[in-house]
Amino acid sequence: MEKFISFDDIKKSLEKKETDCRTIVQYYLSNIQTKAHLNAFVEVYEHSALEQADLIDQKLAKGNAGKLAGMVIGIKDVLCYTGHEANASSKILKGFESQFTTTAIQRLLDEDAIIIGRLNCDEFGMGSSNENSAHGKVLNAADESRVPGGSSGGSAVAVQANLCTVSLGTDTGGSVRQPAAFTGVIGMKPTYSRVSRWGLIAYASSFDCIGVFSRTVKDNAVVMEIMAGHDEYDSTSSRKSVLPYSELLHFEKKAKIAYLKETIESPALQPEIKANTLAVLEKLKSEGHEVEEVEFPLLDYILPTYYILTTAEASSNLSRFDGVKYGYRTPNAHNLESMYKLTRSEGFGEEVKRRIMLGTFVLSASYYDAYFTKAQKVRRLIKDFTENLLNDFDYIIMPTTPSTAFKFGEHSGDPVAMYLEDLFTVQASVSGVPAISLPNGRDEQGMPIGLQVICNSFKEAELYAFSNYLTELTS
Repeated sequence: MEKFISFDDIKKSLEKKETDCRTIVQYYLSNIQTKAHLNAFVEVYEHSALEQADLIDQKLAKGNAGKLAGMVIGIKDVLCYTGHEANASSKILKGFESQFTTTAIQRLLDEDAIIIGRLNCDEFGMGSSNENSAHGKVLNAADESRVPGGSSGGSAVAVQANLCTVSLGTDTGGSVRQPAAFTGVIGMKPTYSRVSRWGLIAYASSFDCIGVFSRTVKDNAVVMEIMAGHDEYDSTSSRKSVLPYSELLHFEKKAKIAYLKETIESPALQPEIKANTLAVLEKLKSEGHEVEEVEFPLLDYILPTYYILTTAEASSNLSRFDGVKYGYRTPNAHNLESMYKLTRSEGFGEEVKRRIMLGTFVLSASYYDAYFTKAQKVRRLIKDFTENLLNDFDYIIMPTTPSTAFKFGEHSGDPVAMYLEDLFTVQASVSGVPAISLPNGRDEQGMPIGLQVICNSFKEAELYAFSNYLTELTS
């Protein structure tokens, strides 16, 4: 029987002195070992996690422990943590040890969270299936023949399989929400700039967000409220004040909700996902909420806009990985030029190379205006349209993904089919608004279905409260 399903369970056990932090860490370490075949963790910090646990037990005894005492967290392998490896699940960063700690992680540590290990992902966050990792694929615990989603597949499975209390992932175009939907957990992408990106190995800097996986909305909210806020090390982080999200989860107003006609009527949408999404909308109507169908004529442009801009940014960001200062360096070079070329061709995986080449192409002098500049203009149109919609409605509801988790290898030979898995998640990413994926039943094969809720920028408190209400309404 599983225990420690939520952080509230842990806190109650600690308060009653039925357990201690060391025992909690040992429980998760045992689970990780038992379920090692899922390949969620690429490195387990057994020694340091137990050391942290002992220190926090001492603080608990003295009554001066932090807000997250007893919470065990796994971190995606793109987040730096001093003295530990971070290689973005890429051969090109093999052996790289972090020289500093990601601001988001440091804030959790300051509140006595325990970091138990780093989690597998698609290389540099590029992928929708976790099949692009130098550490091998991650298995979906609901059906081990199927993908867990990506790029934060290891983070999703770690929570799904109860290998940690919560986990951190990153979301550039859906990399928290999509795997959350595929594994039946909660996945939150905050407003862009709400959480500092300091210490995050960049994929696309104007899209990347650090997000949270959890089993309960409250656990997700408490982690987000601690991570969020301005950081002097990240000039793009917002100075807006952070509300105590976990204390504002009560929801009693009548909401005005939109759903996009184009998502519900999409030919790519799996029938069970459509049925479950419509069932939630009907339930909300019956509870007295205003639910309205709206059209989003720019939907067909979101995915190409996203891939043009993110690959361009990836081409620039990943140019720093060249074998000169750190990470992998080819042993086959015969001069400086061949060292650069061979290091990058041998060190990067196929999907990363594909995106670098595409990004380099759209940034080239001959095509810059035709692709990159035009995509920036379309991004602005999508952002404005989405925000105007969210000025009229409190929330937008849509499926998180067009299908449930697919089988390994199913889309490997067709990059476009793989990219279409991001069809419903990229709108929030392109617009920079917060979005969350909530479990919404299962399909005929027993695979989890996700429901996505979007709201306007910096309204995480309202999004968490409504999400909490939705989980109670649909449970």
